[in-house]
Amino acid sequence: MKVLAIDAGNTRIKWGLHDGARWTRQSSVAIARTQGLKVEFARLPRFDAVVISNVAGVAVRKLLGAVLPRAPKPYWIKSERLQCGVKNGYANPRQLGCDRWAALIGAHRLSALPLVVINAGTALTADALAANGAFLGGIIIPGARLMREALAGNTAGLKLRMGNVSRFPKATGDAIMSGVVNALAGTVERITDFLQQRAGRKPLCVLTGGDAALLAPYLNLEVRVVDNLVLEGLLAIARDKAR
Repeated sequence: MKVLAIDAGNTRIKWGLHDGARWTRQSSVAIARTQGLKVEFARLPRFDAVVISNVAGVAVRKLLGAVLPRAPKPYWIKSERLQCGVKNGYANPRQLGCDRWAALIGAHRLSALPLVVINAGTALTADALAANGAFLGGIIIPGARLMREALAGNTAGLKLRMGNVSRFPKATGDAIMSGVVNALAGTVERITDFLQQRAGRKPLCVLTGGDAALLAPYLNLEVRVVDNLVLEGLLAIARDKAR
């Protein structure tokens, strides 16, 4: 089965075409350039299913609907109570973002260990997944860009500027970037510690998202970086739905 998987996030739309054996195409586009996908999708070879995670709202859903071919009918995923071996621990399963749900499903297929599933994007989410597939809960904080913009927009002397990560920063830009990265890393390391206490063994961290490369070097943990983890979960959902 050939699957077109689409992950519509807060700032970008990531997509991939899987031919049943491998990803033959993967790309992304800014939300503002969604209309350009109409030409890209029209040039793709025939596919059997379209599966979409959309956390960008109704307007983006309409834009995507306009650029997709009429057939096959797209499947817009929602977070379920149980799917693909993952059990949703939320009291209201639909309250969990469907991108987080797809990432959990994608990660569960990678390892039999307890997992902390981290998506480092506009926001950073760090979700705890038991070895048996039970989603225990997770944390959401602003991502690197949002933290930096919050400082620039709400303080008089901390303008938005580039910086490097340092243990003992000696310039404002470096101080901001170091604080941001340490805040992100600290969040991940704390929930990993919580899960280790719960599971009785060391979890594996599965890291994805646009800021994965920024964060990965500063985590004192066992980390596996997976590009487009949400797309992997969408593929699993599409295959499960087709059975």
